[in-house]
Amino acid sequence: MTIHVAMFCAVVLLVGTQSFAAPFKPYTSCGYDFCNLGNPDKLNVHIVAHTHDDVGWLKTIDQYYYGSRSEIRHRGVQYIIDSVIQALLENPDRRYIYVEMAFFWRWWNQQSDDMHNTVRQLVNEGRLEFISGGWSMHDEGATHYNSIIDQHSLGAEFLRDQFGDCARPKIGWQIDPFGHSREVASLFAQMGFDGLFFGRADYQDIAKRNMTKTMEMIWKGSVNLNRQGWLFTGILPHGYDAPDSFCFDILCTDAPIMDDARLYDYNVPERVQAFINVAHNEAISYTTNHIIMTFGSDFHDQNANEKFKNLDKLIKYVNAQQENGSNVNVFYSTPSCYLYALNKANKQWTSKTDDFFPYATHSHGFWTGYFTSRATFKGYERYSNNILQVTRQLNAFSQSNRRNTIFYLSEAMGVAQHHDAISGTERQHVANDYVQRLSYGIDRTVDVINDAYNKLLLKEGQTLPVARQFLCSLSNISECLPIEGQDRFTLTLWNPTIHPVTIHPHVPVTREYLIRDPMGNLVSAEYLPISDMTKTIPGRISTAQNQYIFKALLPALGYNTYYFEARTDEQGNVHKQVTMTQNEMCILQNEHLRVEFDDQGNLQQIINLEKNLTLPFTSQGFYWYSSFPSNSSEGFQASGAYMFRPWNSHAQPVSSQRIINCTKTKIVQSAFIVFNEWATQQITLYPEALFVEIEWTLGPIPIDDGIGKEIIIRYDTNINSASKYYTDANGREVLERIRDYRPTWNYSSDEPISGNYYPINSRIWIRDNQSQLTVLTDRSEGGGSMHDGSIEIMLHRRILYTDGISLNEPLNETAYSKGLVVRGRHHLFVEPPTNSARMHRIGAQQLFMYPLTTYSLPDTSSYTNYSMSYRQTWSALSDTMPLNVHLLTFDQLSSEEYLVRLEHYFELNEDEIYSQPVTIDLQVLFVTMGTIVNMQELILSANLPLSDLHRLEWITNNGESSYVDMSKQGSLQETMITLHPMQIRTFQITIN
Repeated sequence: MTIHVAMFCAVVLLVGTQSFAAPFKPYTSCGYDFCNLGNPDKLNVHIVAHTHDDVGWLKTIDQYYYGSRSEIRHRGVQYIIDSVIQALLENPDRRYIYVEMAFFWRWWNQQSDDMHNTVRQLVNEGRLEFISGGWSMHDEGATHYNSIIDQHSLGAEFLRDQFGDCARPKIGWQIDPFGHSREVASLFAQMGFDGLFFGRADYQDIAKRNMTKTMEMIWKGSVNLNRQGWLFTGILPHGYDAPDSFCFDILCTDAPIMDDARLYDYNVPERVQAFINVAHNEAISYTTNHIIMTFGSDFHDQNANEKFKNLDKLIKYVNAQQENGSNVNVFYSTPSCYLYALNKANKQWTSKTDDFFPYATHSHGFWTGYFTSRATFKGYERYSNNILQVTRQLNAFSQSNRRNTIFYLSEAMGVAQHHDAISGTERQHVANDYVQRLSYGIDRTVDVINDAYNKLLLKEGQTLPVARQFLCSLSNISECLPIEGQDRFTLTLWNPTIHPVTIHPHVPVTREYLIRDPMGNLVSAEYLPISDMTKTIPGRISTAQNQYIFKALLPALGYNTYYFEARTDEQGNVHKQVTMTQNEMCILQNEHLRVEFDDQGNLQQIINLEKNLTLPFTSQGFYWYSSFPSNSSEGFQASGAYMFRPWNSHAQPVSSQRIINCTKTKIVQSAFIVFNEWATQQITLYPEALFVEIEWTLGPIPIDDGIGKEIIIRYDTNINSASKYYTDANGREVLERIRDYRPTWNYSSDEPISGNYYPINSRIWIRDNQSQLTVLTDRSEGGGSMHDGSIEIMLHRRILYTDGISLNEPLNETAYSKGLVVRGRHHLFVEPPTNSARMHRIGAQQLFMYPLTTYSLPDTSSYTNYSMSYRQTWSALSDTMPLNVHLLTFDQLSSEEYLVRLEHYFELNEDEIYSQPVTIDLQVLFVTMGTIVNMQELILSANLPLSDLHRLEWITNNGESSYVDMSKQGSLQETMITLHPMQIRTFQITIN
């Protein structure tokens, strides 16, 4: 492991000086100008040569890059790129596309200047084209829009800096993700893409589209952004592989083109006729005289000469048949050139307004398990993103200009978005590698955090060193070893949102302390025992038995520091009144909410006191599905990392009895419910809170009975939801779901549970005319509503069989020789439907952009000495900001240049006040840094001025045009900007 980390460090250090170079001078003509549009009187077959290189899956990213661990698979990406470049140079007609910048960046950093110039020439001539251009081919079911934007921006910046405008991707290429999100289509449109192609869609959906010639469409990706969110979308004809019997690669066994008639096995006539038949059969499902054929697959082209040599022959001999009356015209092309040909065909296209979830390959094969698989990794990825955003902000506000150090975490996050990473569908050693990379990136950001706090904390005129800040990443299991036994320490909370927030930190301690706020006042805090469940989590080595809980009101886009000083004997050990009961009725109540439990630990009802709204619960707790075993046929499809298939449709409760411990103080009220030795939940209500927090802990899941188990939490109410429920798309817009229904085909299913599961990236709700129950999640999970009034969410999975999708390893996660323990949070809102959007929009943003806690051990003898030298509170803002505006990105590019993204995160018509357009002064955000002297608006991926964007125009079969006049977009009046619902605007600003 140590050698592996050192190797990774060396590779990343290389990019610190190379990845963010000055932009390469653009070529004068490129892109669509180089496209072959074929023959208008022929069936034009666009040959797209490609490779699909997973950024980790069965092997780690670097094992795949170098080609090591051949006993797993003999795959080496460095050889693929070497081979492709050489093959392209041998014939100027050849074309190739490449997608995954995580690999290409590694390869590029190892090349000579001569090779750099050679590749740039290939790019400028359109012979090598970068498609999508993200750091990885991101997943769509388990990702958050913040990280999707970041990873695409990282790849786009690399391409712009090294190759110029000719390398700007214009096409999305999501050929392998397991279902497709409408929000991704919208984001791609905002990145300036002209189209999107993918290889997977539900088998029933594909069957209908093939019959109705609707494999290509206009995807209306946003109900809020209208045409700015439209994207031409095509489903590829045979996944992303070559047509049957035409796979020309060392990994395939298909016959080559044997064209010397003097030799045995001459096969040109039959191979040519077979190809012509394939072309005609494919054309049946498409509407123009242009069709696309992919030639490539996973890690193809380690010997690209084999592919290109055979394709050269195939093109030659197929086209020669035109003299004999064939109408097939075949040539090398790219997805962008194919798209351009479709655009020039002047057709009208059907449209789509829903999404492509859930994805099924057969009647028992729903790919809905990965929505939850590897729940701890999904949670850690969110935590890592939180640190990344905070570090960027701290680096920018302190003007430390340490972007190259932050790159370590940016790069690791880009890798983590891969569709076999955050999805949880990788092998265990690969999952470990993803986490290790994030951990290393986090360790490096701590240097940046300290550099920033060294400037922000120290008062003017003071010269004392600032104590080093550190993270306690195991605080979620009440462990922070560096502060144990200390006489004094500080806790600093950075709020990354542009609005003040109130949180309640939990600080594990081994002794009692006095706590002082930034004004020097003693903080009212509760000193409460840590639960036995927490203390027995495998791997926890802390000796802390108790924790402090207190209220912290944090300034917008700033920090507070709290000073902990050990109590002396003279100060005594006086505790505030704490009421604790066991197995009695328990009522939690603040001024907004009342939560009632019976003496058996059953949640009875939640009452919204302000709205006089009572929501009864018929049940609430943990249940489990038995994973379907075996995997011998479609009828015996097993549950696995990708697929979820329960043995039956009835989930069993994890226990028949519960123990409830009720704790009430002035600062926190909670019901700790023990279901069994491996399943607990702590339901908490804080003063002034508008939501109920549920912290759930699950594991080790027992498997002694030989049965895999998939654990859900269920919230059963009397809401008359009429088969409808609502889930978010990647943390942004919300889509209506209807049980046992698909909007675009007559749906039938043999799987009533998994067929109704959808991704939940941040929220799910059910409602009727009176009530809405909304559940916010702290990570991506899967779930749905299996009957009216019910929400179920899958939290944890431990499975003993594989689902037969090449992983060949069951999802049986362990730690410290025991089954893995997972802990997470849900926030519950009970509101009238008309008021719910305000609650869940603001609540989800605050949960996602949670304040970051750092600690330090100051070398001061008392609080008085500390307060004389250090600034204990600070905010970047001098004025309040509208509640419907979010600072999505603040990243320092150079000493005076900054990247800023602002978003309006409400949808149209969901709130009377906050769904309105809002105008703000950007200068207000940066008043502490100086004056904005220049602003330029960019597209979402930040690699092109918005005014320079000219997307292709498409017409729907209703006569609607996708055209958007960009001359009217992005107009700036000094630093005032207006945001419309769901709009993200991206700026590069200069601050003097």
